[in-house]
Amino acid sequence: MAQPLSPKPTTIFSSHSSAVLTLFFLILLCVLGLYTLHHPKSASPSITSQNALHFHEIFLSTATNTTLSTYLRDLTLHPHLAGTQASLQTAQYVENHFKDLGLSTHTVDFEALLSYPLHTSVSLHFQNGSTKDLILTEPGQSGRVVNPYHAYSPSGSVFAKVVFVNYGREEDYRTLVGLGVNVSGCVVVARRGEVSRGGVIRKAKENGAVAVLLYTDGDKFNGIERGTVMRGLGDPLTPGWGDVETGEKLGLEDSDVLKRFPKIPSLPISVHNAEVILRSLEGFKVPYEWKGTLQSKFGNVGVGPTLVNFTYQEEKKVAKIHNIFAVIRGWEESDRYVLLGNHRDAWTYGAVDPNSGTAALLDIARRYTLLMRSGWAPRRTIVLCSWDAEEFGMVGSTEWVEHNVLNLGSKAVAYLNVDCAVQGPGFFARATPQLDDLIIEVTKKIKNPDSERMDIYETWVAMNGGINIQRLSGVDSDYAAFLQHAGISAVDMYYGRDFPVYHTAFDSYDWMLKSGDPLFQRHVAVAGMWGLLALRLADDPILPFNYLSYTAQLQKHVNALGNLLDDSVSLHPIILSIQDLAAAAQGAEEERKLRGTVTTDYLLKLKRRSLNDKLMLAERGFLDAEGLQGRQWFKHLVIYPPLVFILCFYMIIMAMYRSTQRVFKNKQ
Repeated sequence: MAQPLSPKPTTIFSSHSSAVLTLFFLILLCVLGLYTLHHPKSASPSITSQNALHFHEIFLSTATNTTLSTYLRDLTLHPHLAGTQASLQTAQYVENHFKDLGLSTHTVDFEALLSYPLHTSVSLHFQNGSTKDLILTEPGQSGRVVNPYHAYSPSGSVFAKVVFVNYGREEDYRTLVGLGVNVSGCVVVARRGEVSRGGVIRKAKENGAVAVLLYTDGDKFNGIERGTVMRGLGDPLTPGWGDVETGEKLGLEDSDVLKRFPKIPSLPISVHNAEVILRSLEGFKVPYEWKGTLQSKFGNVGVGPTLVNFTYQEEKKVAKIHNIFAVIRGWEESDRYVLLGNHRDAWTYGAVDPNSGTAALLDIARRYTLLMRSGWAPRRTIVLCSWDAEEFGMVGSTEWVEHNVLNLGSKAVAYLNVDCAVQGPGFFARATPQLDDLIIEVTKKIKNPDSERMDIYETWVAMNGGINIQRLSGVDSDYAAFLQHAGISAVDMYYGRDFPVYHTAFDSYDWMLKSGDPLFQRHVAVAGMWGLLALRLADDPILPFNYLSYTAQLQKHVNALGNLLDDSVSLHPIILSIQDLAAAAQGAEEERKLRGTVTTDYLLKLKRRSLNDKLMLAERGFLDAEGLQGRQWFKHLVIYPPLVFILCFYMIIMAMYRSTQRVFKNKQ
């Protein structure tokens, strides 16, 4: 990755570019590439597979839990919501850390539309004539953190009766209709869990509700979960393309912008406030099928008689966000990038989400620097990425990927994401299938932080009854743009399935000390996993991708699809394609054994380069340049946010869904 030669670089670390300069540099790169091809240089350090392994062992041995604890304490001294002065200070802390280590550091700024609360009030009007004004932030936190809100919720004021709608799913509304409950014109109260925030609000609007109050059932901390309710990823003013200075931006009233936002106001509330409302309801009894998982104790769903007077005033404004990068240039394939990413911004203090991951990223940078001082350099370029404004909808990472999608598409080996590094006990991983074997290998190298006599792999198997690597089908962190838009192989990993202070004012350093990871050994484990995965991807002569895992995954999807179809539909073309992929994957495995040794022979280097490029680019083969029907931003045909039935073969599934809907309408 070339160093910037001027104050306005045109590398992937520039947020603004000129078409003329871009064309010039493309031509220059072609000339340099041809020159390099015919005038090979042996400028590489004498790093063999054996001493690369030695450096990997040094990396693992230089972990210190006290260092990670110090980083996290510094990062969580104050709330740092994206677009604020405090968030800028956190960005500067990360930037200075990279610079102090002597790493090549770059800052890329974007301007994006963010959303903040100006005024919120909720009062209850009971049947007996009494009223109650609700306290809408956590105890002792008023004025210290941003008041709980839903980013991009529209302003509005309503005065209406209340109905409880369980999770706010379609089946919940059908249950209410069956009881004779009409939510039209009402404020609905829903509990978080089964549907995204935005999905709950859209479904409420479809059923005629005028506002939504969301709470977290069973919360023992009485926290309030902030979050975004915008549909889609990235800056809504630049949908599908990265922000460029003087470039095109849509207007706030553009239809493509407005459709990203809900049509009715919403607000997160504490479980205590929710129970005050719900216990005052009369009308129909809570359905039996809802009671099994319902921890709040109340008897009726409404309608009313309690009335809610709810006012919310939002401010949307264009704010500057800051992505920070540190680059360690590769010695052999410097134009191939292994990217490690974590977002920095938080709704409040962010000890778990996301700064447990930020602390791990800073420690990896420190340990890589120690390796460099010992003579190590990666075979491929490593890029450490610190994203901004993830909480608003993966804005920072999405803008950067959209801006650099062609460059990344031809050069990015993999993207390794860690958001909440430590949430509690137990290791969890999600990945594209060709990385499964590598993840398993690395877990065998890392000590289990909760049991000194076992490694992560042994604990993982014992906990799950086997290895269980999930797929990246969600849009809940910064891997989304890399995988689902650009087709770059990806990993997301973390310790602990969830945590009770998610997006609340209690996500603090004190909570981490008392509950999440008191000795910071889980932080050490995640940093070790993350950093060693990147070292393997950066240092192995042949990329450690195994596409046989991918073919096995695809075959499972075909089997699931076959169970949904009758004999009149043949899956033979898909099966043949998977068999072809399996044959190619087996061939790549055999070629890996031949090309995997370090050599000075230039022809063999070119063959190895060719094999690595095939392995790297194979994931891009699952992209549809036109995007998924009705969801054009998403390009990946295999891994995408699921809508109906099963995860895979989007076009077939949607055709089946539309056919089912037509049959249902005809029967009606």
